[in-house]
Amino acid sequence: MTGGARAAVPDSPAQVLTDLLGAQRRRFAALDPRLPEAAAPPPGDILVVGTPPHRVAGVVTHHSWPAGSGPLLWSAAQVSELHPVIGGAGHGPLHTLVDAWRGHLPPDVLRDHDSAATVIWPSRDVVATRVFLDHGLMPLAVLAVRARGPFADPAPDPTLVVRRAEPDDLEVCVRLSLEELAYSSQVGGSLMRPDAEGVKRTMIRDRLGRGEPTWLAERRGVAVGMIECGHAEAAPGAWLANLLPVGMWGYVNCASVTPSERGSGVGAHLVATAVATLEDAGRRAVRGTYLYYNPPNPISSVFWPRAGYSPLWTLWEVRPASGLR
Repeated sequence: MTGGARAAVPDSPAQVLTDLLGAQRRRFAALDPRLPEAAAPPPGDILVVGTPPHRVAGVVTHHSWPAGSGPLLWSAAQVSELHPVIGGAGHGPLHTLVDAWRGHLPPDVLRDHDSAATVIWPSRDVVATRVFLDHGLMPLAVLAVRARGPFADPAPDPTLVVRRAEPDDLEVCVRLSLEELAYSSQVGGSLMRPDAEGVKRTMIRDRLGRGEPTWLAERRGVAVGMIECGHAEAAPGAWLANLLPVGMWGYVNCASVTPSERGSGVGAHLVATAVATLEDAGRRAVRGTYLYYNPPNPISSVFWPRAGYSPLWTLWEVRPASGLR
């Protein structure tokens, strides 16, 4: 046996992820106490860049949505997503990781105009915000949360009635949903695709058939607003537990007010009804409610914070994916 020092064995990419995850959990806890514990990324292609103490890593996943599927109304058909695991790193290492992600995008994705590069990251991490902006990513959506608690009652409106939607209300629900989609497609990530009406009709018919809570606001018998809601469990191991603390949550799936009624208080009445019902004490304890809204939307970005919702996660996106710098 010869003497001398033994050469260091490089850590495997999987080990690097594991080592960085502990520091990332501490980073998240310091950023925002509302965040769940930082979770390990899903299976995918592992990227490791830099050297200690500036080494960072990430996992890149790719998925495609088939024609006619509901997510195509708010997503590109091909999506490359980066799941950073950066520990406590600052601007420089994260810049390098995004550069590596850009070089990892498949040629067919780069050629496809109906594609996107996305990353979901805690909204309060301003270090990451600067990096994502520099690389051409835009904050197209946020997951916002509202803690369980009383909702301020809107001013009384004797001409407005809020009631549960029934299966016979399908067509009016489709109309209101399409009005919301047409507006949000101008100011956010939604897409008014050619088959949008058929896709919406199928989705709403299924929701109403399952009895999932949907409310209509009617003024003098005419439907002027709608809100779709439900409950979701952030159970250990489930995808939602990566975004929200473990427990039962109410969610708002879609809220729509017909153009002529925007600003008249219809939305406030719908949300007050929805939140009160979602937090009803008859269910197992509900921790709060959550929803997605588009920061570029001049109505949503004002309305939802006034209703008590604050950003927890930001969805950063660039379309097409070739726009990633």
